[in-house]
Amino acid sequence: MTMAKPRTAIWKTIHATLTGDIAQGRYGPGDKLPTEAALARRFGVNRHTVRRALSMLAEEGIVHPRRGAGVYVAQTPTEYPLGRRVRFHQNLQAAGRMPAKEILSLETRTPDRREAEALSLPGSGRVHVYEGLSLADGQPIALFRSIFPAARFPDLPEALRRKRSVTAALGEYGVNDYTRAFTRLTAKLATPTQALQLNLREGAPLMRTVSVNIDPQGKPIEYGRTWFAGDRVTLTLADS
Repeated sequence: MTMAKPRTAIWKTIHATLTGDIAQGRYGPGDKLPTEAALARRFGVNRHTVRRALSMLAEEGIVHPRRGAGVYVAQTPTEYPLGRRVRFHQNLQAAGRMPAKEILSLETRTPDRREAEALSLPGSGRVHVYEGLSLADGQPIALFRSIFPAARFPDLPEALRRKRSVTAALGEYGVNDYTRAFTRLTAKLATPTQALQLNLREGAPLMRTVSVNIDPQGKPIEYGRTWFAGDRVTLTLADS
């Protein structure tokens, strides 16, 4: 009796076909893929089957979904220099990318011990905490948490909401230049929450930076942590 060979799952065939389309340049970096409905018609399947194939492509970092906008082919990694002066918008524009920031939360609270030490705060000091998502051409590339001394910058949260730029917001307080006192880099794995926010699979590689920025007089003004998506950003060390 001849045993029939098991069929390849349809979603795997769709995955392989779309991977080939991207590899051969039919869809280039940053291009939007056809909708689930269009792909379902193309392959003669239901949208659930297409969705599973797209989900695998996303897990592999080949594509990334944008909420409410569709699925896009992943860009080549963004060059992001780490130097004494790190400016998010300037860095991405220099790399030919469109920068954007999405605010996740802004709050004023009591600092923990590490935050108070990093900012040289007195025991009664309070901090503004700015958490958000950094995007390049609409693709999330990093999560960040920036902490500022509230006494020195009392209305900073409102300025950050308006400007969406730390440099511009600090400029309203007369801080027109600031530099990095130090930056530490550590490899991490994405938690479930981080993976959801960055459109990554859980456990995907991240590069975490921890840094303190100081004003021209050497006073700490920002204590920051950033989690970069490992396959979307190339961090380079720069002199300035």
